[in-house]
Amino acid sequence: MTTEQHVTSGEPRVLTVPELSLVVLVGVSGSGKSTFARERFAPFEAVSSDFCRGLVSGDVNDQSATAAAFEVLDTIVSKRLEAGHLTVVDATNVQSAARKSLVALARAHDVLPVAIVLDVPESVAIERNRSRPDRDFGDHVVKRQRQALRSSLKSLSREGFRKVHVLRGVDEIAHATIAREPLLNDLRDQTGPFDAIGDVHGCRAELETLLTELGYVIERDEAGRPVDAAHPEGRRAVFLGDLVDRGPDSPGVLRLAMGMVRAGHALAVPGNHEHKLVRALSGRNVTVSHGLETTLAQLADEPEEFRQDVETFCRDLVSHLVLDGGRLVVAHAGLKESYHGRASGRVRSFALYGDTTGETDEFGLPVRYPWANEYRGQAVVLYGHTPTPEAEWVNNTMCLDTGCVFGGKLSALRYPEKELVSVPAAQVYYEPARPFLPDAGSDAAGAEGALRQRDPDVLDVTDVLGRRSVVTGTRGRITVPEENAAGALEVMSRFAVDPRALLYLPPTMSPVATSRLPGYLEHPDGAFAAYASDGVGQVVCEEKHMGSRAVVLVCREAYGASAWRFGVDVQPGGRGVAHARTGRPLFSGPTAEALLERVAKALDGAGVWDELGADWVLLDAEILPWSAKADQLIRDQYASVGAAARAVMPPALAALDAAAARGVDVDGLRARTASRAEDAERYTEAYRRYRWPVDGLDGVQLAPFQVLASGADGSAAPTVDGVPAPLDGPAADVAPAPGTATGATYATRDHLWHLGIADRLVEADPVLFRPTRRLVVDLADEASRAEGVRWWEEMTEAGGEGMVVKPLANLVRGPRGIVQPGLKVRGREYLRIIYGPEYTQEHHLERLRDRSLGRKQSLALREYALGLEAVERVVAGEPLWRVHEAVFAVLALESEPVDPRL
Repeated sequence: MTTEQHVTSGEPRVLTVPELSLVVLVGVSGSGKSTFARERFAPFEAVSSDFCRGLVSGDVNDQSATAAAFEVLDTIVSKRLEAGHLTVVDATNVQSAARKSLVALARAHDVLPVAIVLDVPESVAIERNRSRPDRDFGDHVVKRQRQALRSSLKSLSREGFRKVHVLRGVDEIAHATIAREPLLNDLRDQTGPFDAIGDVHGCRAELETLLTELGYVIERDEAGRPVDAAHPEGRRAVFLGDLVDRGPDSPGVLRLAMGMVRAGHALAVPGNHEHKLVRALSGRNVTVSHGLETTLAQLADEPEEFRQDVETFCRDLVSHLVLDGGRLVVAHAGLKESYHGRASGRVRSFALYGDTTGETDEFGLPVRYPWANEYRGQAVVLYGHTPTPEAEWVNNTMCLDTGCVFGGKLSALRYPEKELVSVPAAQVYYEPARPFLPDAGSDAAGAEGALRQRDPDVLDVTDVLGRRSVVTGTRGRITVPEENAAGALEVMSRFAVDPRALLYLPPTMSPVATSRLPGYLEHPDGAFAAYASDGVGQVVCEEKHMGSRAVVLVCREAYGASAWRFGVDVQPGGRGVAHARTGRPLFSGPTAEALLERVAKALDGAGVWDELGADWVLLDAEILPWSAKADQLIRDQYASVGAAARAVMPPALAALDAAAARGVDVDGLRARTASRAEDAERYTEAYRRYRWPVDGLDGVQLAPFQVLASGADGSAAPTVDGVPAPLDGPAADVAPAPGTATGATYATRDHLWHLGIADRLVEADPVLFRPTRRLVVDLADEASRAEGVRWWEEMTEAGGEGMVVKPLANLVRGPRGIVQPGLKVRGREYLRIIYGPEYTQEHHLERLRDRSLGRKQSLALREYALGLEAVERVVAGEPLWRVHEAVFAVLALESEPVDPRL
């Protein structure tokens, strides 16, 4: 409701503004708007036109830059509102045209516009401007602005501002305070548990039966009519709208629902039928059809006080509710993600009617746009409006209108349990315009238009094309640019393992900050300092294995439910997959089978299956030697350089020695050439350390360092005549259903726990598994840090690649968000492979120290968050497309332009 408030000057004022709104300050130059904004709002909430003018011209008073300044202001305001942040516009805004554009901006982002008017005496504003040397305009400017302000005061409400606060005089402005109030739809603090109930449509008897089935105790009045229902465990019902019309007892349904809401035992949102009923009861001219005639006839037998009560109750219902910390949204016709927690006419329209195409079908009913098919939000959205014979999950949404009034069922979903409870209709109370039940000769389309259902485990290319955003639990929204998708799509669609088994792609890893120590490009001190600045107390230094990154998904039983769930071929020994960081399989055929068989047996021998209560485990590891998967790269990129250097240097040295024997002064040149020859030998030795012969699994080693996730399906794989069924065979419809799996992720288990699991695997199979040496460093202890440096030096001087420094606690949140999961500190000799044989020469080191790490560090954190998100979605039993949304994003981000040597 629009309000305009006036009080006596000097009286303390509390100005209420919605938590998500666009606050427009209105006042002449010198009225104190900037001071008011600075003192009452957070530093980044206020956007000043003067500041934007300075941004584009370098002078806050350059009036020629005003148009450009307001373009910048509109862009900043738009981006803030899009992100859901309260925003304050600090400008004069005394002209109606300026305010009109801001109201339009608020409406475009579905937030409420609020005006705060600072009305000071003209003399005060003139004196303030005269005292400021940068304000060289005349008094006439202030007088003109004040005249425009006075003529605007009565029109602000009509312009669309939902609240108008007018502060008159210096004292009233000085004493005013701001109070932020949540929107009416913001019930995030209410966590349930809830029982969301679909469209009742006057079916009181079925509603009573459903509430009883859900465990509610119904209270009746002296006439035996139900007036309330409470759950002994404190659960609350959530009515999803369309309580009325078509059915036998709409007044009885309303009496019960209204009583539950007012007693605090239920919540409710309006349906389109309540919306139309309110208009009819208030005397508006409406078409009495689609069951409204039945409700009006039933209400005619009720007292006038009850009819007025119904009108007030239905009118006051809020279009949608955001519950449980934003994890649950309820709206009658559903709600797309960008409308969650917003307030506008179009948000209410969508919540009541859905998104129609403007067309009608052969039955004269509106054709509705299938918004649920495009939904990608994290919040569960529960809705009704579109009858469907069976309630099904579509992209984290569920329609609970199962057509009770048409002879179907009345359904409820227990939340957060996600357990569906339904009771059958006693009869067909209303014949639908379109056949509803399957045996009525239809394809289950409902009476109000239907939404196409999507198989949750069918991937759609449109899920990953274009610019995409993935919301993660650890780093918020991560954007994948459109241009990054094409290459990733080709790799994943042509070369990757079965998408059902591609649950995780490992992130890139950031190197430590560049060292300024003589002779070093990377040094442990940099890692220790970085983590200390993030508030990390202890780190673990892990030996870095020079091999290929491997992700291993292994199932406990070759023919178990897990193997079926992940699409693993049910062949002898088929237990899972082992793939590289791009999703490509590491091995094929018997070698792959042998690897997975041995991993499964080692997990059994180490007692890991039982300890985790798991039927499947997902491991992050390194597979060695490097040459096992990168031999061609070594030959083409490294060996050729080493061979050329070794071929040319001896003759060059011999020629210089001959020249010296003839008395030519070549000492300086020979020393430089000898140094280059030594660098070439070190370069060759560096890459040769990571090559050794392999034959099948002979010579192959696996170094696991983290247990990513595990799970238990608790069911058997489908069979046909006692034989494991093929994935597309006659038993395909009895595979474990999405969402039935249980499991856990282990990002919050400290690294010593993970390495302890790895040690047990090494003990169970010391030939296949390779241990990872480690050292814990206390960052507050200089001696401990020095020991970490010595450990690294000894390891790298002996030929080791280096180490990875990680927070001991694993997933850690610092002052700036999650901290880097690991910083690699590579040894001097290993870096020759990366930067070339002669990189240790000081002039080369000095050049290389200018490398920029910012983009690499950002990329590492984004990919890390996406990887965590993917496995969290796996163990939560979310649809495959939701898992691949995060997995694909990791691969797509790899296309970002980052120096590959980092």
